[in-house]
Amino acid sequence: MFMLILVGIIYLQSLEENMQTSYKKLWKLLIDRDMLKKDLAEKAGISSTSIAKLSKNENVNTEILRKICTALQCDISDIMEMVEEPEGENND
Repeated sequence: MFMLILVGIIYLQSLEENMQTSYKKLWKLLIDRDMLKKDLAEKAGISSTSIAKLSKNENVNTEILRKICTALQCDISDIMEMVEEPEGENND
């Protein structure tokens, strides 16, 4: 039983290593709402640095994501998703 659990944990860790955050949904939402990134920054009260990180699919504080969801009146799943990282693009 222990080995089965261990194999499951190792499998889940390997899945996590091959996943990355994507904010493509956020950019599509902005297009649908005819908004620019600077409009989002102003409306959500976030910095241009945060917008730059989002543009590069980098990690941001959950408070930033909360502010965006509040400003756009949407759910977190409307602005981001986890996607499988393409082969050879592991950033570690």
